[in-house]
Amino acid sequence: MVWNLLKKNISVWQIAGYAIANLTGLAIVLAAICFYCDVRSAFDDNDSIVGSDYLIISRPVPLLSVMSAGSQKATTFGEDEIAELRSQPWAGKVGVFQSAAFDVWAYVELGGRRMSTALFFEAIPDEFYDITPENWSFDPSDPIVPIVISKDYLTLYNFGFAASRGYPQLSEDLIKKVPVTVGISGNGRSSRFPARIVGFSSRLNTIAVPQEFLDWANGIYGEADRMSESPSRLIVEVNKPGDPAIEEYFNLHGIEAGGDKAGSSRAIFLTTLITTIVLAVGVIITLLAVFILMLSIYLLIQKSRDKLRDLMLLGYSPSQICRYYFRLVGFVNLGILLLAAAIAAAVSGAWRPALESLGLSGGTLWPSFIAGVVLMALITVFNFITIRRLVTKAAKN
Repeated sequence: MVWNLLKKNISVWQIAGYAIANLTGLAIVLAAICFYCDVRSAFDDNDSIVGSDYLIISRPVPLLSVMSAGSQKATTFGEDEIAELRSQPWAGKVGVFQSAAFDVWAYVELGGRRMSTALFFEAIPDEFYDITPENWSFDPSDPIVPIVISKDYLTLYNFGFAASRGYPQLSEDLIKKVPVTVGISGNGRSSRFPARIVGFSSRLNTIAVPQEFLDWANGIYGEADRMSESPSRLIVEVNKPGDPAIEEYFNLHGIEAGGDKAGSSRAIFLTTLITTIVLAVGVIITLLAVFILMLSIYLLIQKSRDKLRDLMLLGYSPSQICRYYFRLVGFVNLGILLLAAAIAAAVSGAWRPALESLGLSGGTLWPSFIAGVVLMALITVFNFITIRRLVTKAAKN
């Protein structure tokens, strides 16, 4: 009987307007979250189209310094510069590339042919590797040198050097089994060590060895005039990929990033920016829909003021009266949530084939659904609080 009395002043068109507006805003929010989750693999995977959030930086070599003694000082980073770089809001950890201060040669036997080449060794902190090499350590009593090389080097060998010389092409698994002999010389000494390639990095464009081996070898074979406390290359973990402040800082301090990471970072930043804008639009539409509902409820209660006062005189409490409005708003919001989730899932299913063609596996829909439940729960609680306040106020006046 109470509901039949209260529903006479309810405007179906106002409730429908709220439902449509709220459904539109919530569907946009959930779809934007779905899109971000689907393309997130492009940010996380080391071999993705966007790349990882690390930059390898150096300084360009000035033309005049090439002809002068000590030209390497123009391309190194001092301790103050490294400390300033770490203090930037977009910078996380900063690692130093330490170079070998001795000559390096490598010897390989392939199909009865012996190949040798001059190499270089560098070492960086283990936390900056994108792979976890096996037995990544060095023991002078059992001197086997583990080596990590760039994937680009293997590609150059297979499709450049090997193809032009008639040498066999090598897979990653096969080259790990090829015995390698490393010769190092310097400081009036020379030695040979067995070595093995234990991994291939997509992030590091270098020939890396464990830090303990490089420290040990530099202590014995390192030449004093080649020792340098100031590194010429750094690896920087970027907390805000694509932040325009990064490129501005690099230009101001004469720093350049290796490879195409700058363009990749801009792609990350642009994707994040677009997603944020779409989310903001969806949230604004949702808030406007809540405002429409609050206005409708306010007008409804104003029209029903006399009936509410009569119900109070009959012994009904504000909580009992509010319960009917709670049910109406609760059912409407639940329907909006289910429809918005279905729309977001359908839209995500429509763009996933295109993402899969780019090599992106896509993400789960659960973060979007959880966000929808949380957002709609907050809206519903706000609706209930407002309804209780309006009913109580109308009953007292």
